[in-house]
Amino acid sequence: QEQLVESGGGLVQPGGSLRLSCAASRSIFSIYTMGWYRQAPGKQRELVARITTGGTTNYADSVKGRFTISRDNAKNTVYLQMNSLKPEDTAVYSCNTAPFRSYYWGQGTQVTVSS
Repeated sequence: QEQLVESGGGLVQPGGSLRLSCAASRSIFSIYTMGWYRQAPGKQRELVARITTGGTTNYADSVKGRFTISRDNAKNTVYLQMNSLKPEDTAVYSCNTAPFRSYYWGQGTQVTVSS
């Protein structure tokens, strides 16, 4: 069963930055649009950013201008650069295809924005 492995989360102060990484197998990465999702306690999972195989990106309004999604095709890795972080960005962040496929969910990585 293939999975996606996220890393890079942590505790950061408001206004700080983090970069998340998602390692995927070549069979997933080379075919699908990839997305970063987040789920905060008591809230539904939301898609915050996605990137096509050709590099076209889309963002949720809540992160537009602050987050940047990118992909390294040679490394089969998707990144999420998060700047100007706010407390409301606190959530578990996961990557998946977009739209997601349930069998690809990994453990996710916790991002906590707090002073």
